Amino acid sequence: MKRQDYITWDEYFMGIALLSAQRSKDPNTQVGACIVSDENKILSVGYNGMPMGCSDDEIPWEREGELLETKYPYVCHAELNAILNSGTSLRGSRLYVTLFPCNECAKALIQAGIREVVYLSDKYAESEATLASKKMLSMAGVRTRGYSSAGRIVRIEL
Repeated sequence: MKRQDYITWDEYFMGIALLSAQRSKDPNTQVGACIVSDENKILSVGYNGMPMGCSDDEIPWEREGELLETKYPYVCHAELNAILNSGTSLRGSRLYVTLFPCNECAKALIQAGIREVVYLSDKYAESEATLASKKMLSMAGVRTRGYSSAGRIVRIEL
């Protein structure tokens, strides 16, 4: 008889997104993303961090202050990194992400042909960037759904 307590596809892919988020050096918000095909094959992963060649020791990680003294004009979001890390078409794929995408990432997701976004947290639900994101995703026919946790604990020891 086969095992009955194996993880679901949603648990597996959100787990990959959560693990990817652990690569982020952002001291406040670690975001991970995993893009999968309709055949449940992983197409790409990403996390939020500085662009390649830009030292994360020389660019600020601050959240407040003058724009150029904060992380915001420099950080590449997990979703965009996942899109850029992919070497294949993403048409019809689904994105698992630990934080609901901002408006800039929503544009990239739509243009890449991603058809569904499964998100873990929507902590900025009322921000203008998230409201614009939701409007564009809806208009473009991209389905969004919150991840439903079964409360399962998976332990990985490295």
